[in-house]
Amino acid sequence: MNIISEFTKGIIKENPSLVLLLGLCPTLAVTTGIENAIGMGLASTFVLVCSNAILSIIRNFIPNEIRIPIFITIIATFVTVVKFIMYAYVPAIAESLGIFLPLIAVNCIVFARAEAFASKNKPLPSIFDGLGMGIGFTLSLMLIAIIREFFGSGKFFGIPIAEGIESYTLTIFVLAPGGFLTVGLLLAMIKQFSINMRKKEELKKAFENTTTSEA
Repeated sequence: MNIISEFTKGIIKENPSLVLLLGLCPTLAVTTGIENAIGMGLASTFVLVCSNAILSIIRNFIPNEIRIPIFITIIATFVTVVKFIMYAYVPAIAESLGIFLPLIAVNCIVFARAEAFASKNKPLPSIFDGLGMGIGFTLSLMLIAIIREFFGSGKFFGIPIAEGIESYTLTIFVLAPGGFLTVGLLLAMIKQFSINMRKKEELKKAFENTTTSEA
């Protein structure tokens, strides 16, 4: 198994939010500011890496009939740990994330990796799988948050970009509909990019086949 490919797939090819469309509830809820997006992304990454590692180590000892309760217990344990850490060191961000911080315990991204990968593979690939998925999730949250914060409040990391820019902002971007709008536009751009790349590949193959047949 290629460790590098397991790591990079979660960042681009199988990005949780923008490709697999997992974890959209926290994605839409916490991306009104970049700091919140980073906080949620790093917390989720911690839970993904740690739960994947433990589940992979004990995978052969987990009875299939009770695997879901065991998954929940292990994941919830690491969510509790990261919650205590955040309230101790970054309480403002923890407060801003609110209910969505403990709800990482039932995030479908974490459960998907536990069920589809960690429970079937060795510890090292599982760790890199969780790390890649976590980084991909974090980058997605940051991208969405940057767009929403810029157009919605004219700020970057809470700092106004220019004096008086508030008069030119679109408040909808920091409201709930703005989350759907931003994600929808990004998904449309990604889809169009994929279509263009596929067409280029098809044209390239057709050209190569024509060249080969003429030779």
